[in-house]
Amino acid sequence: MTAKKAALATMVTLLVFAAAGNVIFQTFGITLGAFRIAGGVLLFLLALDMMRAKQSPVRQTAEEELEGAAKDDIAIIPLTIPMLAGPGAIATTMVCVSNAHGRVAYIAIVVAAIVVTSIAVFFILRSAILVERRLGTTGLNVLTRVMGLILAAVAVQFIINGIADVLPQILVGVRGQPA
Repeated sequence: MTAKKAALATMVTLLVFAAAGNVIFQTFGITLGAFRIAGGVLLFLLALDMMRAKQSPVRQTAEEELEGAAKDDIAIIPLTIPMLAGPGAIATTMVCVSNAHGRVAYIAIVVAAIVVTSIAVFFILRSAILVERRLGTTGLNVLTRVMGLILAAVAVQFIINGIADVLPQILVGVRGQPA
């Protein structure tokens, strides 16, 4: 029941941010470049914690962990938010949708990826105990570190793309300033 609820809540959360991402950008006056840089920095922090094989305070605070421990049902908090559909996943979703530039096929691929990921989350959560027993602590730490390295590369690419987006604006501002 918890796995099903968490997977569904993850899907709904990410789909809401996929649909509302541009509205959020416009409302707060955020450029895609700025969001890419912020999302990249956040993903990089998560990746560093993964490579050190430790729980990230970016993903879940001590207060959220205590609140989750006190609840009978942890599917929504802390499992879905902030762990599965946390800031990194939300930033990735919003950047991917913003990259679509209105192309329906691209948006459909992002939505399909969210749905497929949520289905995978369900099956992974259902089999987590079996996988943990099979891999052991060392195996899980190795896998976490490798995935952290891949996530770090994705984060750096987000930052590079964000800088490329905002650099022309910065250069125009610098050149436009009197000496």
